[in-house]
Amino acid sequence: MRILDGAELAGFIKARQITQVRALRQAWQVSPKLAIIQTINEPVVDMYVGLKQAYGEDILIDVDVHKVEQRAVRDLIKQLNEDELVHGIIVQLPLADPSQTDEVVNLIAPEKDVDGLGTDATMTPATALAIEWLLAGYNVTLKGRQLAIVGNGRLVGAPLYKLWSGMGLDVRVYDDTVGDLTRPLRSAEVVVTATGVPGLIRSAMLRPGAVVVDAGTSTENGKIVGDTAADVRERDDLIITPIRGGVGPLTVTALFDNVIQAARIVADAKQL
Repeated sequence: MRILDGAELAGFIKARQITQVRALRQAWQVSPKLAIIQTINEPVVDMYVGLKQAYGEDILIDVDVHKVEQRAVRDLIKQLNEDELVHGIIVQLPLADPSQTDEVVNLIAPEKDVDGLGTDATMTPATALAIEWLLAGYNVTLKGRQLAIVGNGRLVGAPLYKLWSGMGLDVRVYDDTVGDLTRPLRSAEVVVTATGVPGLIRSAMLRPGAVVVDAGTSTENGKIVGDTAADVRERDDLIITPIRGGVGPLTVTALFDNVIQAARIVADAKQL
């Protein structure tokens, strides 16, 4: 079994980001800032927000967390959109009322939408970018291969499909309307799963030598788990992300790359 270690790659990218942020601060007097809006108090959500705060501190990017009731989100986003000192805005999902997600993320100014979730977003969503970095970093070739994405969610499946199909790759998406995944997945050379259903992907579904990226996140017995079953991890022929430290670390890294990009645009505008 070959492991796709996202944490290792994230370390290299992080070193580059530190240099970029220092340059923005010292040469351009621009201090990158990310605003996180959180409407729900749950341990997993708090953990993800905490990881972003810690990462921002490590690379000298200011991270402001706004814990508010959902009814206050619209006014807060308007305020942050107008704040010239804020370069990136994300709404930590899920919202207290998920039915308003589309409306809320589309309130963020496109140039500050560093999660890339709005209709007019100009930046690649962080998780899709992280998966692209992970596979490229381990020299996994995508062109000419059959790719499968399990799950068509807002954070992973949908943006990754958009990215890969836009690159002209042979990619197919399967969601919960598909009964037995064994037949379609057995023909795929690269499988990305992000359903949040523990144990959904079993060994019998995967062809010999498949590349498996498990981007699923859910809790089971108080622990964060992915989509792949235990028997998948028993195989020695797969190229696969680890149980922890695969896509997650690179997703945070990709998010902050978008913040740096947004801040650099502001810095460039100052020179005009």
